[in-house]
Amino acid sequence: MKSARQGLDFYETYQTTSDMNEHYVINLGRQLGSGGKEIGKRLADELGFAFYDKGLIDLASKESGLCPELFEKADESSSQRLLGGLFGTRLPLIAEGAYPFGAYLNNDSLFKIQSDVIRHLAEQQSCLFVGRCADYILRDHPRCCNIFISASVEARASRLMQLHGIDREAACHLMEKADKRRAAYYDYYTNKKWGVASSYHLCVDSSALGIDASIDLIKSFVLQKLGCRHP
Repeated sequence: MKSARQGLDFYETYQTTSDMNEHYVINLGRQLGSGGKEIGKRLADELGFAFYDKGLIDLASKESGLCPELFEKADESSSQRLLGGLFGTRLPLIAEGAYPFGAYLNNDSLFKIQSDVIRHLAEQQSCLFVGRCADYILRDHPRCCNIFISASVEARASRLMQLHGIDREAACHLMEKADKRRAAYYDYYTNKKWGVASSYHLCVDSSALGIDASIDLIKSFVLQKLGCRHP
């Protein structure tokens, strides 16, 4: 596998645009157990893109002055699922001069903070974002590619069983719970449908080709979509 620097050299060499300072974005949605995070991380490494998954929580926390636990509780949960007893609480946790969201804190406020962080990162560098409705947040970005990774139920369950040392029933429960949570979050904030082909540029079943071949397929698609060519 290429290093991040080697990937960036490759990417810069084969840009068709004359502006070498332009930044590119890949937004990747995924089913739990599909291998989407692994695919995203390896793809970002090969292309020399910055990779952002749960690390966005720490960045949003630092930007806003709010503790990371607030973002973790609201992570990919719809606004209708408010932060328990925190809703209606005033905002003394926010640092002076950070995000003064009026008087109250709810999931929409946290989504706004995280959205601003995502936009800022996309302005500074080429990035690959996993989840967080990044495809909607960056919908006006002129150089982006939106991908969704799915897999068969058997492949997903097997992966989760191996990763977490659980049985098939527990794996299926995790899958069902995660899919419902992610779909509710995505559908609420984007007015689109999570996992539906029309919401993305490319949808890939990672269990059909395997992780390695899926990465190769997505990389080829992304390079062409973003205006690049192979050597």
